[in-house]
Amino acid sequence: MRFLGIDYGLKKIGLALADDGMAQPFRVIKNDARLVEKLTKICQANQIEKIIIGLPEGKIAKKVRTLAQKVSGVANLPVDFQDETLTSKEAIAKMIQAGKRRKARQQILDAAAAAIILQDYLNSHV
Repeated sequence: MRFLGIDYGLKKIGLALADDGMAQPFRVIKNDARLVEKLTKICQANQIEKIIIGLPEGKIAKKVRTLAQKVSGVANLPVDFQDETLTSKEAIAKMIQAGKRRKARQQILDAAAAAIILQDYLNSHV
Protein backbone atom coordinates (compact mmCIF):
# COMPACT_ATOMS: atom_id res chain seq x y z
CA MET A 1 0.00 0.00 0.00
CA ARG A 2 1.33 3.47 -0.91
CA PHE A 3 0.89 6.24 1.62
CA LEU A 4 1.23 10.02 1.48
CA GLY A 5 2.14 11.73 4.75
CA ILE A 6 1.30 15.40 5.22
CA ASP A 7 2.71 17.90 7.70
CA TYR A 8 0.32 20.86 7.45
CA GLY A 9 1.58 24.39 7.91
CA LEU A 10 -0.04 27.74 7.25
CA LYS A 11 2.63 28.60 4.63
CA LYS A 12 4.23 25.29 3.67
CA ILE A 13 3.11 21.67 3.47
CA GLY A 14 5.62 18.89 4.02
CA LEU A 15 5.06 15.63 2.15
CA ALA A 16 6.43 12.12 2.64
CA LEU A 17 5.90 8.84 0.81
CA ALA A 18 5.91 5.23 1.98
CA ASP A 19 5.19 1.96 0.25
CA ASP A 20 7.27 -0.71 1.98
CA GLY A 21 6.73 0.33 5.59
CA MET A 22 9.47 2.96 5.37
CA ALA A 23 8.57 6.65 5.15
CA GLN A 24 10.83 9.00 3.20
CA PRO A 25 10.68 12.79 2.89
CA PHE A 26 9.27 13.68 -0.52
CA ARG A 27 8.94 17.43 -1.00
CA VAL A 28 7.63 20.71 0.36
CA ILE A 29 4.85 22.60 -1.41
CA LYS A 30 3.33 26.01 -0.88
CA ASN A 31 0.04 26.24 1.01
CA ASP A 32 -2.06 28.28 -1.38
CA ALA A 33 -5.47 28.32 -3.07
CA ARG A 34 -4.45 25.37 -5.31
CA LEU A 35 -3.40 23.11 -2.41
CA VAL A 36 -6.14 20.50 -2.83
CA GLU A 37 -5.51 20.36 -6.59
CA LYS A 38 -1.75 19.93 -6.06
CA LEU A 39 -2.26 17.19 -3.47
CA THR A 40 -4.69 15.37 -5.74
CA LYS A 41 -2.20 15.43 -8.63
CA ILE A 42 0.58 14.18 -6.35
CA CYS A 43 -1.67 11.33 -5.18
CA GLN A 44 -2.48 10.34 -8.77
CA ALA A 45 1.11 10.58 -9.99
CA ASN A 46 2.41 8.46 -7.09
CA GLN A 47 -0.48 5.97 -7.00
CA ILE A 48 -1.30 6.86 -3.39
CA GLU A 49 -3.84 4.60 -1.68
CA LYS A 50 -4.13 6.35 1.69
CA ILE A 51 -3.30 9.79 3.10
CA ILE A 52 -2.01 10.34 6.63
CA ILE A 53 -2.17 13.89 7.96
CA GLY A 54 -0.42 15.08 11.10
CA LEU A 55 -3.01 16.41 13.53
CA PRO A 56 -1.80 19.28 15.71
CA GLU A 57 -3.39 20.61 18.84
CA GLY A 58 -5.22 23.90 19.05
CA LYS A 59 -6.92 26.10 16.48
CA ILE A 60 -5.01 24.79 13.46
CA ALA A 61 -6.53 21.32 13.97
CA LYS A 62 -9.80 22.59 12.48
CA LYS A 63 -7.98 23.69 9.30
CA VAL A 64 -6.30 20.27 9.09
CA ARG A 65 -9.64 18.46 9.40
CA THR A 66 -11.15 20.70 6.71
CA LEU A 67 -8.22 19.96 4.39
CA ALA A 68 -8.66 16.23 5.05
CA GLN A 69 -12.33 16.38 4.05
CA LYS A 70 -11.58 18.30 0.86
CA VAL A 71 -8.70 16.09 -0.25
CA SER A 72 -10.57 12.91 0.60
CA GLY A 73 -13.56 14.05 -1.43
CA VAL A 74 -11.60 15.20 -4.48
CA ALA A 75 -8.95 12.46 -4.53
CA ASN A 76 -11.45 9.78 -3.45
CA LEU A 77 -8.93 8.36 -0.95
CA PRO A 78 -9.17 7.41 2.71
CA VAL A 79 -7.56 9.88 5.10
CA ASP A 80 -6.36 9.14 8.61
CA PHE A 81 -4.76 11.30 11.28
CA GLN A 82 -1.60 10.90 13.33
CA ASP A 83 -0.56 12.99 16.33
CA GLU A 84 2.20 15.36 15.20
CA THR A 85 3.36 16.57 18.61
CA LEU A 86 7.06 17.47 18.53
CA THR A 87 7.68 16.03 15.04
CA SER A 88 9.42 19.19 13.81
CA LYS A 89 11.77 19.17 16.79
CA GLU A 90 12.47 15.47 16.25
CA ALA A 91 13.15 16.12 12.55
CA ILE A 92 15.60 18.93 13.39
CA ALA A 93 17.42 16.74 15.92
CA LYS A 94 17.76 13.88 13.40
CA MET A 95 19.05 16.21 10.68
CA ILE A 96 21.61 17.79 13.03
CA GLN A 97 22.72 14.30 14.03
CA ALA A 98 23.09 13.44 10.33
CA GLY A 99 25.29 16.50 9.81
CA LYS A 100 22.87 18.55 7.69
CA ARG A 101 23.70 22.25 7.55
CA ARG A 102 21.14 24.77 8.76
CA LYS A 103 20.15 25.93 5.25
CA ALA A 104 19.61 22.33 4.10
CA ARG A 105 17.56 21.62 7.24
CA GLN A 106 15.32 24.61 6.61
CA GLN A 107 14.59 23.52 3.05
CA ILE A 108 13.45 20.01 3.95
CA LEU A 109 12.23 20.40 7.54
CA ASP A 110 8.53 20.09 6.69
CA ALA A 111 9.08 17.02 4.50
CA ALA A 112 11.23 15.43 7.22
CA ALA A 113 8.47 16.11 9.78
CA ALA A 114 5.93 14.55 7.38
CA ALA A 115 8.15 11.45 7.16
CA ILE A 116 8.19 11.18 10.97
CA ILE A 117 4.40 11.56 11.11
CA LEU A 118 3.97 8.90 8.44
CA GLN A 119 6.50 6.51 10.02
CA ASP A 120 4.82 6.87 13.43
CA TYR A 121 1.51 5.98 11.79
CA LEU A 122 3.00 2.98 9.99
CA ASN A 123 4.66 1.73 13.16
CA SER A 124 1.41 1.81 15.09
CA HIS A 125 -1.15 0.81 12.43
CA VAL A 126 0.43 -1.39 9.77
